Amino acid sequence: MPVKKPVRRSGVKSSEKLRSVKPSGAREESFFELVYEVARQIPRGRVTSYGAIAACIGTRLSARMVGWAMNGAGRIKPKVPAHRVVNRLGILSGKHHFSPPGSMEKLLLKEGIKVKDDKVVDFEKLFWDPVKELGM
Repeated sequence: MPVKKPVRRSGVKSSEKLRSVKPSGAREESFFELVYEVARQIPRGRVTSYGAIAACIGTRLSARMVGWAMNGAGRIKPKVPAHRVVNRLGILSGKHHFSPPGSMEKLLLKEGIKVKDDKVVDFEKLFWDPVKELGM
């Protein structure tokens, strides 16, 4: 199959990635920045899942990448409430990345979220779906 050359329109190659502009005027963000932007919108006292964030940013099959982003969230400013992101069953699967040990559960308890055996109690009731809540 012959390789097609990029078509030029207005001096821009079609193979160049188009940049989107947010209402704030900011340029397109990296995957991790999009993850952090969604995570910052999780209300106090609510939790969401890695997969729900992935679906919200249009990469439904990237739940593990969302996990990688949450792993590095402790160094990000403004702060990212990574303790509010759990796995699809409500299990605190990222708890090992919090220091000191047990701080993920303590942060959730501080917000009124009960945890039993490393699982959010009433997970379905407390689940915040960014796709629905943000109108995506």
